[in-house]
Amino acid sequence: MKNENQSLPNEPLIRAVGITRVFGRGTAAVHALKGADLSISTNRLVALKGRSGSGKTTLLNIMGALDKPTEGKVFFKQDEISNYSEKKRNELRRVHMGLIFQSFALVPLMTAYENVEFGLRIAGIKPALHKEYAERALDLVGLKSRMKHHPFEMSGGEQQRVAIARAIAHRPSLILADEPTAELDSKMGMQVMKVFKELVHREGMTIMLTTHDPAIMSVVDQVYALEDGQIVE
Repeated sequence: MKNENQSLPNEPLIRAVGITRVFGRGTAAVHALKGADLSISTNRLVALKGRSGSGKTTLLNIMGALDKPTEGKVFFKQDEISNYSEKKRNELRRVHMGLIFQSFALVPLMTAYENVEFGLRIAGIKPALHKEYAERALDLVGLKSRMKHHPFEMSGGEQQRVAIARAIAHRPSLILADEPTAELDSKMGMQVMKVFKELVHREGMTIMLTTHDPAIMSVVDQVYALEDGQIVE
C-alpha cells in the first residue's frame, strides 16, 4: 500500500533554501553551513555525502526539524517549517517523519515487536492499530519471524532493521537516516539499503541518508555532496 501522505508527483517533498548554521559567536563562531540549497522530490532515495565535519548531520537535523537554521528556510510539502514552534516541530516529526541514527537506540529489555510498538505509542497511533502496524513494519524489513527476539539476540544488521521498522511503522512520508550503515559490515549494509529501496518503490516513502561509503552511493537515486558548507550536486 502506497503512503497516504505523499506530495504530488515531481513536487519537492522537502526543500532547503539558503541554509546557514553558525555555532558560537565572534571569533569562536563555526560556520557549519553556508547557504546550502537542497530539494528532494517524492519517492526518491537520496544520499548526502561529505567529509567528516562537513555539516551533513547538521543539515539533516535542520531538515528533520531537530534544529533551526541561523539563516534560510526549510519547506515541507510547501509549508515553511523552519519557523515552527518547538511544539509544532515535535508534531511534524511525530506524524510525518521517521528518524534513524548510527546507533540503533533500541531498548534492550524490549523485544523487536515491543521496540516498534513503543515507537507507535510515541507517535500517538491508536492502540487498536498497534499490532497491525508493528507486525507490518517488521514484515517489510524481513523480521516478522524474529519479532519476539531481544536486541542482544540479533546481529547488528537485524538490530538496524528493527530501528528502521520502528521509524516506518507510523507510515511517515519522509525518512531521515544519519549514517545508517556506519556500524555494519558491507554485506549487512547492503541488506539495509535493499530495505530502503523497497520502502521507496513499494511504499512510496522518500528517504534521505548521509554516508561516506561509495558502495552505498552507487545504489541510491541521487547523490548530493556538501563542500565548504554548500551543496554540490
